[in-house]
Amino acid sequence: MARHSRRLPVFLNLAQIRFPIGAIASIAHRVAGVLLFMALPAVALLLDTSLRTEAGFAAVRDLLSSPFRVATAALLLWALVHHVLAGVRHLLMDVGMGRELANARASARLVLAAAPALTLFLVWGLT
Repeated sequence: MARHSRRLPVFLNLAQIRFPIGAIASIAHRVAGVLLFMALPAVALLLDTSLRTEAGFAAVRDLLSSPFRVATAALLLWALVHHVLAGVRHLLMDVGMGRELANARASARLVLAAAPALTLFLVWGLT
């Protein structure tokens, strides 16, 4: 009796898989959303503290002045910018704009390039 050859599961090395540009934009959109969600309580607390008194504002400003915290704030700003841009892209595609493969790829590239560029522009403008 001949044995049927069964294909065994193959280890998928995610570092070697070449994701389409749309998948990269979509994954980054989800990562940005998770970062924003996780940061929301801290950001709300900092905003509340900064708006209560002048001393609270100065304390928050001093707290955010270290290079590590500036980098963290820049990461969260990127998350916000990317999430908004990718969200608008998804909404436009939901109503039928840019669904064609070439347009979808172009809009994904645009979002992936514009988000860091806008973030750098905003960080540079705020410092």
